[in-house]
Amino acid sequence: MKKFSDALTSFIEKYPEVWEAHEKTGNLIHTSGPLDKKTCHLIQLGMAASAQLHGAVRSHVTQAFEAGATPEEIYHTILLTLNTVGFPKMIMTYSWVRELLERLENEEH
Repeated sequence: MKKFSDALTSFIEKYPEVWEAHEKTGNLIHTSGPLDKKTCHLIQLGMAASAQLHGAVRSHVTQAFEAGATPEEIYHTILLTLNTVGFPKMIMTYSWVRELLERLENEEH
């Protein structure tokens, strides 16, 4: 079972049909082209990092990791945002990712 924030859990309970449609759309866009699941989540991670969307960053780090992305691939994705968004935003995202990856790697062991 996925772990969601309290806000998202509340939203899902209040609007289950909207959540189901959102999930269906997400699955559809991932399978509508030649990119594998890991690559899709790394791309979405880069976009979420650029927009400084903390929840989306956490979601795509987790999903990329579960799809087989290495920590190095995830960190490289964040590093690639540097010239687009600037150092302060990149390092903020790096801090979110570092904390989450440490937890994910510990759960594996």
